[in-house]
Amino acid sequence: MITIVDYGSGNINAITNIYELLKIPFSIASKPSELELAEKIILPGVGSFDYCMAKLNNSGLKDVLNKRVLKDKVPVLGICIGLHIMALNSEEGELPGLGWIEGIVKRFDETKLIEKPKIPHMGWNSIKVESIPKLFKDINQDQGFYFIHSYYIDVKNKENIMTTTNYGSNFVSSVTSSSNIYAVQFHPEKSHSNGMKLLKNFSDL
Repeated sequence: MITIVDYGSGNINAITNIYELLKIPFSIASKPSELELAEKIILPGVGSFDYCMAKLNNSGLKDVLNKRVLKDKVPVLGICIGLHIMALNSEEGELPGLGWIEGIVKRFDETKLIEKPKIPHMGWNSIKVESIPKLFKDINQDQGFYFIHSYYIDVKNKENIMTTTNYGSNFVSSVTSSSNIYAVQFHPEKSHSNGMKLLKNFSDL
């Protein structure tokens, strides 16, 4: 059973619609007790870093997430801000992140971008798979995924990088850690066939 965490920030309906089409069982968790039996976890997210971390802290979800992911090794997929909160911290906020991935979330520096593309980065963009994890099986790299963001993760360990994307310069567009932690900067729920394949691949891990 895939459990989608509802902490007040996420495009949950779009994700559940895909799993309904794929006929893959899922549940939604808004309380810590609803995560206890999760076999896989999705952390969706749209919004600001501090808002999402405050929601996790105040709801009690943070402690059980740490237990399920770090101790029980339940596979987890973070999406957009769900990736950001896995980092140590973010330039967008002041609260500490979950710290599952050794990295810092930074804002695009427009002065260093070639051809000065617009920020936020919004729309379709291709990806380059740096490693070959099962998450990207049968994914069309040229078609890519749908992005909408002004921040990206700067990871310390390059072996954590799954994919990179070019938008004025190269940035990390997905990461992995500890064999059960996966996170993507793009929105698979907005990415048509590629997004459906990625969410299906996650269910098969």
